[in-house]
Amino acid sequence: MKDDQRPMFQDFRQRTTPETGPLRLEALREAMRAEGVAAFFVPRADAHQGENVAPCDERLAWLTSFSGSAGLAVAGLEAASLFVDGRYTLQSRKEVDTGAFTILRHPEDKPADWLAEVMPEGGRAGFDPWLHTATDIATLSETLEPHGISLVRCPNLVDRIWTDRPAPPAAPIVPQPLEFTGHSAAEKRADLAQGLRDAGRSAAALTLTDSIAWLLNIRGGDIARTPVARAFAILHDDGRVALFTDPTRCDAALRAHLGAEVTIAAPEAFGPALDALSGKVGVDKASAPVWVSDRLTAAGIAVDWARDPCILPKACKTEAEIAGSRAAHLRDGAAMARFLAWLDAEAPGGHLTEIDVVRRLEAFRAETGALRDISFETICGAGDHGAIVHYRVNEASNRPVKPGELLLVDSGGQYVDGTTDITRTVAVGAVPEGAARAFTLVLKGVIAMSRLAWPRGLAGRDIDAVARAGLWQTGLDYDHGTGHGVGAYLGVHEGPAALSRRSETPIEPGMILSIEPGYYREGAFGIRIENLATVRAPSRPEGGEREMLSFETLTFAPIDRRLIDADLLAPAERRWLDDYHAEVLARIAPLVDADTASWLETACQPL
Repeated sequence: MKDDQRPMFQDFRQRTTPETGPLRLEALREAMRAEGVAAFFVPRADAHQGENVAPCDERLAWLTSFSGSAGLAVAGLEAASLFVDGRYTLQSRKEVDTGAFTILRHPEDKPADWLAEVMPEGGRAGFDPWLHTATDIATLSETLEPHGISLVRCPNLVDRIWTDRPAPPAAPIVPQPLEFTGHSAAEKRADLAQGLRDAGRSAAALTLTDSIAWLLNIRGGDIARTPVARAFAILHDDGRVALFTDPTRCDAALRAHLGAEVTIAAPEAFGPALDALSGKVGVDKASAPVWVSDRLTAAGIAVDWARDPCILPKACKTEAEIAGSRAAHLRDGAAMARFLAWLDAEAPGGHLTEIDVVRRLEAFRAETGALRDISFETICGAGDHGAIVHYRVNEASNRPVKPGELLLVDSGGQYVDGTTDITRTVAVGAVPEGAARAFTLVLKGVIAMSRLAWPRGLAGRDIDAVARAGLWQTGLDYDHGTGHGVGAYLGVHEGPAALSRRSETPIEPGMILSIEPGYYREGAFGIRIENLATVRAPSRPEGGEREMLSFETLTFAPIDRRLIDADLLAPAERRWLDDYHAEVLARIAPLVDADTASWLETACQPL
């Protein structure tokens, strides 16, 4: 099959257009007037607070035309705003009608502060209790109540005006084999039930789809790029689980896998099941819809705020999950080597476009025979598009990959044994002025974090600066975290830990984290280098007095030597890079064809 005929996971349709924003905003305002509210909140989230949402839950994109994976719109009767983080500052300006929506930067700008300025005292601000957590509402209330603005629960007003809203997905739910999970669902249920009993809780309400998938060793196809099923669950203190999802997609094999201690009921039964609980029920204030705690409180049931019990054990991978991730990364590394060799041969000719590059990369992954999905929409930014941190090419934005530019490609694959995420920035022909220096400073951050040893108990906020130090010394920085957690054939972005100034969760052995510092020069180029790494069990360095954690690199792909200013690297940094490239060559060359292996040998030469 030719590349241009191969079915693809990623498509390049322009799904949103700024022109629709003002009309839809006015329709929303009519619905607000009818409901008796002067403002309405439209988050990116669905009822499960996942990063990716089904088409039927793309309310923020439908209203504003902003297609990013995080954001919040606040619509008032006279003014409206869109809050995005630093990853999406440039993208939002391109996608959204800024005459209808003021673009503000979160967390520096606070939605409640903005609303208090534009909304008259005594007004009512509406929100859908399925789409906001108790933490969200408490934070908003703290600012708005002193201004006499009340928050009111109401039906989703976007749904009321979204006349062609897609139907909810209902893909089959399938078991995840024990060989890839390491622990059975029964073992996990028993362990977590013991935790409930120890905490004096009778049950826990579970609303995160990846938590439910992890706990029950199941996977689904409701959400693109993330193999989960939309569902809710209740974990009881005796290890029983009530699963709430469409029963018609649960076949006999799945029911046998789940066993008699897991019941299945329609989503509509979730509320009555909450009503029937007793004792203290654990609810995650930061991830569960406020609807859940509202329902329990109305039924007279004690809500015990506690983190979702699946989150931390899910993040600390088993040996089977780490072994699966290693295997997935070798497979993915072979596909990346073929891709980079192809790119090196084709890109200098000037005939490729960004879409051509994305198509070819996905084709190389598909040719492994193991690709289940891509793990996110491939970011492929040539030249100035590389400075848009989460740029997604579409038919309207597609541009040539020109000689004399940088090309940033951030991509990943979903395999049954692991999830991958890798970024490489490459030179197309001559290196742009200033790019090698910036690239090398970014590389120094990757090396510093990869070589780091640290005492147990530190969180991402404690070590994030390690990757930024070289950039900071020259007055440069990047407006995103240094790294995020990654799931085991689950979400490519996974909590609770991250390499970020805001992450307070201690980093634990078995976690898989990305290491991805960057630098972005608006209007010129973007640079990011990303490897995934797993946290090793603590060990005592030779001659040391304390045990330290460290990283094991999982990603194996060449880093473009043409963009490295070797004079900026210390001897130890050069040794790390030479050793890394030697390992890339040793691990990946046996998995690829002779021409790619020959290219790899050149790309992995010592500095």
